[in-house]
Amino acid sequence: MQNVFLVTSKGYTKKQAGMMFFAFGMSQFLFQAPAGYLMDYSQNKVLLLGASVVVTSLLTLATAAFAAENGGNLGLMIFVKVLQGIATALIPPGLNSITQGIVGTEGMTAQVSQNEMMHHLGTAIIVLTASLLAFVIYPNVGFLFIVSPIACIGVIYYLKLIDAEDIDHREARGLPPKKHVPKVVSFDVAHTPQSVEDSIIRKPSFNFGFGTSFSHDGTESCSSRANTPLQILKDPQLMVFLLICFSFQLANGTVLPLVMQTLAVGNGRTGILMSGLCIAIAQVFMECSAEVCGKYSAKYGRKPLYVFGILSLPLRCLILTILLTVIENAYYPFSDYIDEVVILFTQILDGIGAGVFGTMYVLVSSDISGGTGRFSLTLGLTTAAITLGGTVSGYFGQALAMDIGYKETFGILGYISCIPSFLYICFMPETLPGMDKSISEISENGLDYQQI
Repeated sequence: MQNVFLVTSKGYTKKQAGMMFFAFGMSQFLFQAPAGYLMDYSQNKVLLLGASVVVTSLLTLATAAFAAENGGNLGLMIFVKVLQGIATALIPPGLNSITQGIVGTEGMTAQVSQNEMMHHLGTAIIVLTASLLAFVIYPNVGFLFIVSPIACIGVIYYLKLIDAEDIDHREARGLPPKKHVPKVVSFDVAHTPQSVEDSIIRKPSFNFGFGTSFSHDGTESCSSRANTPLQILKDPQLMVFLLICFSFQLANGTVLPLVMQTLAVGNGRTGILMSGLCIAIAQVFMECSAEVCGKYSAKYGRKPLYVFGILSLPLRCLILTILLTVIENAYYPFSDYIDEVVILFTQILDGIGAGVFGTMYVLVSSDISGGTGRFSLTLGLTTAAITLGGTVSGYFGQALAMDIGYKETFGILGYISCIPSFLYICFMPETLPGMDKSISEISENGLDYQQI
């Protein structure tokens, strides 16, 4: 919505708006892994999440209030977007580490699904409200961003209801819960089990894995110690998943803006309303997809649902390519209105694909990081891969659309969207604990096939 506001109301060129959101995306990308690393150690997760939400809301208002006509203060706006990217980097690891700390790894599937349902429902309500408001007050649509601080107040109110004592900071990291931490025999008061646990959680070691990862003096069980960041990065399963996240968002990230542009540019207040409906329709179906993921991913595993979700993207691109071909070569009564409505309803596929992806990537990150003590770091890395893919996609898609047209761009994006499907089907194993074990795990644990 900010992109549409800047182009339609402030006279920004697509290139100027693209530069702003490229800066936003890159700052997010650069700070998401450090934000996850910080969140793994922090005992003040609720405070950090609340602060990031407030700063994000204030900077959204600053964008609407201080953006000059025709990009007159573009440098300042780019700086605002860099700050906003840094602030928003804390939100995914903060929200999901708090969730895992409260419900534990066993409760993550149902709770992440519930979180995503509420997220999409809230987004749909806010976007629809903002779009209707923009339709009424057009062309002075800057006032529509008042919905941001209103939503922020709601977030802060409910964050204050969370009791810090309910958060198990070990489980929030992906370590065994407190009651499962082995007792340590020591005659040194300074090295009691509690102080060892506190040092693990509260004091970053900054040992990134290039030296000795941990001592072998017997003072601590390996099960209660977090892996180093380098150990996390050496996990081939995580590397494949990062490629999947990047390639999916590389194809997906620019499709919605391109669809919105086909509906909004040159259509005044009706175009802004149609842009809002694009987002609202997708969010409603994302809510449904999140519910399906919560019900069935724990029963049938992560992989079938994930593959189903990402396969909706090439289908969506194919339909859009066919639609634009028909629009170029055919005319029939009320064709303009019918074409717009049909294009709008392709957002149902966006809701299915992005809804499944947005829920499942958190669950798969939790599965992969189980026992490592680096859940927030892992989630920061996967979120960074998604952000980088989306940022590159935004520039790549806009450049293609300007050079060769929308129809050809959707076709190319459709081909790219087949890459994550291929990678997941061929190289990504089932990650749900207990559903599948790799050959390497079997050989390492000395398990018999009859035991699985």
